[in-house]
Amino acid sequence: MENLRAHFEEIIDLTDDEFAYILSHFTIKKLKKHQFLIQKDDSVNHTYWVKKGLLKASYTDEKEKEHIIQFAMENWWITDYQAYFTHTKAIFNVDCLENTELLCLSYENREKLCKEMQKVEHFFRKKANSGFVALQKRMISLLSDNIKERYEVLLAQYPNLFQRVSKTIIASYIGVSRESLSRLGSK
Repeated sequence: MENLRAHFEEIIDLTDDEFAYILSHFTIKKLKKHQFLIQKDDSVNHTYWVKKGLLKASYTDEKEKEHIIQFAMENWWITDYQAYFTHTKAIFNVDCLENTELLCLSYENREKLCKEMQKVEHFFRKKANSGFVALQKRMISLLSDNIKERYEVLLAQYPNLFQRVSKTIIASYIGVSRESLSRLGSK
């Protein structure tokens, strides 16, 4: 659990007792490659911190085309945030691209920790702010960058991702067909 503590301590300082108390609000979940963590129309009661493994969140449109919204690897958080915060049904599927171990934090426990510990509320606010910034950058990139630019940004930001997932998954994430991505590689 040292990794989770280090993750929190990137933003806030914690005593041993404070971290033990925070940790007591988490549960552990292990999933195999190809298992779903969340499926469309599920109730979503937890946010998940990735201890080990790799997941993807995706949206399937009315034409049955999958659009990858987010990856989550070690030390990242993932859930269907709309469903989690508004207590509505999931619109995303979240599935494991590798065998995965997660620490699960229920909505109720997150709210309890934030209410009891200003430090924890500060941590989650800073994490949310970083997430909003990353989402804006991704949206702007999808709207304005060409395929090559999107590919190069992803490669620069997450080089080890390319060893962990197929080119088909990379293509879906940057919003192009596998064929378009292959043509890019052959140039």
